[in-house]
Amino acid sequence: MSEAQEESFISHLVELRDRLLRSLIAIAVVLGALCLYPGPGEIYDILAAPLTKALPEGTKMVAIGVITPFMVPLKVTAMVAFVLSLPFILYQAWAFIAPGLYAHEKRLGIPLIISSTLLFILGMSFCYFFVFGQVFSFIASFAPKSITPAPDIEAYLSFVMTMFLAFGIAFEVPVALVVLVKLGVVTVEKLKEWRSYFIVGAFVVAAVVTPPDVVSQLALAIPMCLLYELGILASRLVSRPAPEVPVAEETLATDAEMDKAEEEFRKLS
Repeated sequence: MSEAQEESFISHLVELRDRLLRSLIAIAVVLGALCLYPGPGEIYDILAAPLTKALPEGTKMVAIGVITPFMVPLKVTAMVAFVLSLPFILYQAWAFIAPGLYAHEKRLGIPLIISSTLLFILGMSFCYFFVFGQVFSFIASFAPKSITPAPDIEAYLSFVMTMFLAFGIAFEVPVALVVLVKLGVVTVEKLKEWRSYFIVGAFVVAAVVTPPDVVSQLALAIPMCLLYELGILASRLVSRPAPEVPVAEETLATDAEMDKAEEEFRKLS
């Protein structure tokens, strides 16, 4: 490695470090603000609202661990801080890789960052406002009358984070399809051919990552199928086939070049 290459490599590492520090500082600032208002306890109450509404009247969640009442709300607050800081974090990642991209790739980068952030948050919102209420009500209807449900807050957090991650990634399907088509990995025609396979795969994924109930599985699989169609539509808009040169014009261009070359040869001889 030459001295110039080594200096360039070190400068990239320094820039990467600076952007990671900026991202961590942004998360820390948002986390501190959330801890001051509305507070970790209130944020966890908002997160637990879909479950507490489905529990029998007078029933509350329980905390088994000694420090669980402190750590779990703090983890929830950190998760919210990360989601709120996500646009800034993605911008830092984009600013780091943008200098090495071509002009047409840069034009595509900003819309992808914005759309992927919005779709991820939309997936989490869909899960919270629609799926949780339906799932917990469905599960509560099957609970025996001889028991009193009292879920642990740490187990609930683990369940919520898994569901948020599953729905957030599932809602990124249009972005993934656009990127694949733009990179030339697949074509829009291939995506149409693979539609039936994707539908089967969506239901398989929904059966694996969601609880064993029909409501949550359908709530994940059906949006994935609809988003796949949206991804095909968006891919058709961004894919621009190369203009075909008419055969007649191509032939005329070739003949003109041959005539010019023959004329130059005669002058030289």
